[in-house]
Amino acid sequence: MILPAEFSLIARHFRPLAGPGALDLRDDAALLMPPPGRELVLTVDAMVAGVHFLPDDPPDLIGRKLLRVNLSDLAAKGAVPLSYLMTVSAPKDTPDSWFAGFAAGLAQDQATYGVTLLGGDTTSTPGPISLSLTIIGHVAPGTAIHRFGAQAGDEIWVTGTIGDGALGLAVARGEIMDPTGFLLDRYRLPRPRVGLALAGIASAGMDVSDGLVQDLGHICRASGLAAEIAAESVPLSGAAREAGPKWLATCLTGGDDYELLLAVPPGQSGALLAAAAAAGIQVTRIGHFHSGAPEVMVRQASGEPFALTRGGWSHF
Repeated sequence: MILPAEFSLIARHFRPLAGPGALDLRDDAALLMPPPGRELVLTVDAMVAGVHFLPDDPPDLIGRKLLRVNLSDLAAKGAVPLSYLMTVSAPKDTPDSWFAGFAAGLAQDQATYGVTLLGGDTTSTPGPISLSLTIIGHVAPGTAIHRFGAQAGDEIWVTGTIGDGALGLAVARGEIMDPTGFLLDRYRLPRPRVGLALAGIASAGMDVSDGLVQDLGHICRASGLAAEIAAESVPLSGAAREAGPKWLATCLTGGDDYELLLAVPPGQSGALLAAAAAAGIQVTRIGHFHSGAPEVMVRQASGEPFALTRGGWSHF
């Protein structure tokens, strides 16, 4: 029996990624049994060639980035990853080697983060390659972190360093130098902060995907608060600092960080530091929330406002 090309492709590259409940990718649906006494958390992200990744990026890194940007959303909820659904739309002339590399990258990070493929769909498209992944995680009932919930007086904390992803894209475009390859690597391969125990510590949070200032604005609007951050407190990597001060605005607004942005009551800062140390994750306090119209103020060391021409990335 000769299998249609689509099913043959699935059997070669995606069936090895399937886990319990996927029914060996031979059915139209999957079965999922949540861990006892846990709530499911679901989130979805799409990536399109030329928008979220460059067409000549290595396919294994594209697969890993697709999975990791979704893992970052789960991390922001304080959720434990479980499994995922995926849709792949690619031109008919996409070589089999691209699918092999893409699946190999997924397999590598499935092993790292303890997730498996439940199912999905493959389609052809005139182009470009378009990918979508829905990831499923779980939390203890009532403990998921939301964008709303921040209170006046809460401190603003971030994980890791900010701006590396946006600068990595500038490297890929030939706009700045990156002798060590650090910035380009950060653009191509986010580090989702899975494993940071946030329940009972953060009052609100999300991951930084569209730019620190813009995403902080989302929390402000959802929580009905204003926010103020100090530009000099925003953690930058050594490579970002070497790019020079003219790139600071890009770091604050460029996006592709996939770090966590958290509202933390002052009395919980010690608990956050302990949780971060246990997870091996850097955290930095950069500002605070206060009563007022939902907006974000970025201040220079002098106390003067830091002028920004944009808040962050938008698709429309």
